Amino acid sequence: MGACIAGAARGLTVPTVSAEDRGKRLIPHLPTPRGKLMAGAPLAGMTWFRVGGPADVLFLPADAEDLATFLPGVPSDIPVTVIGVGSNLLVRDGGVRGVVIRLGAGFGAISIEAGERVRAGAAALDMAVARAAQEAGLAGLEFMIGVPGTVGGGLRMNAGAYGGEFKDMLIDARGLDRAGKIRTFAPNDMGFAYRHSAVSDEVIFLDAVFQARRDAPDAIAERMAKITAVRESSQPIRTRTSGSTFKNPDPATTGGRGAWQLVDAAGARGLVRGDAQVSEQHCNFLINRGQASARDLEELGEEVRARVLNATGVTLQWEIKRIGEAA
Repeated sequence: MGACIAGAARGLTVPTVSAEDRGKRLIPHLPTPRGKLMAGAPLAGMTWFRVGGPADVLFLPADAEDLATFLPGVPSDIPVTVIGVGSNLLVRDGGVRGVVIRLGAGFGAISIEAGERVRAGAAALDMAVARAAQEAGLAGLEFMIGVPGTVGGGLRMNAGAYGGEFKDMLIDARGLDRAGKIRTFAPNDMGFAYRHSAVSDEVIFLDAVFQARRDAPDAIAERMAKITAVRESSQPIRTRTSGSTFKNPDPATTGGRGAWQLVDAAGARGLVRGDAQVSEQHCNFLINRGQASARDLEELGEEVRARVLNATGVTLQWEIKRIGEAA
């Protein structure tokens, strides 16, 4: 150890272990699933920002049974991280240690049930849930057309937009704990608050059932079209972005101003760090202009927070989930 430190002090190159090497060493200690296990798997392409380092191990379970069998066999000292479509996610440049789980098509089914209910898998896109409900003549889930993520992520953060939130429509949700046991959560069990759920991070959501109500499909489609038009005209959705960066603070403490208004008041609209930028169109969005690193984006976000605090006295809280280690 002393020789290594001395060598580093003299400017010599100290070998580093790659994520692929860590993953190859880790996989023999994991259960053998029916799904895919990959060492050193790139994650950047799985996020809307298109940045970030690799996972030591990426696990793509075949279905819920495969996941339930796998989880209990993962040693307790190995961290497990779950990601969705990466719409509200920043993976740091050093990547993610341990096992990263991404739910795929086997968790994306959407079905219409009796009693005006919609069941959706955790990997189902919120937009797809809204469209399936509309086609079935079920109203109340229109807001999901404006939520860029999956049902699992929406449950985790009580996602919402345009006057609706998951907590308003949820009947129950099912998830797997680290022991591989299925747990069912009623709305009161979720601990919902603004962009927050109190359910343990060790629980991996499988699906959810939402309450809807009957209405004419054309009327539902018209409301969804209005939401889409507003979203496209006000947000930089055609860029490498990741949804709202900061949560809206308590309006009682800000004079009714939302996060974007505070960012604007602090003069941070259009602010640049590296190839990361605060959107000119909607300044509660960060943009990767093409070659930004995760560090660029996170440091830009922190600079915005500092400017807002200095200008307004309000401490903004990140809405984007940040995972992994710095390079």
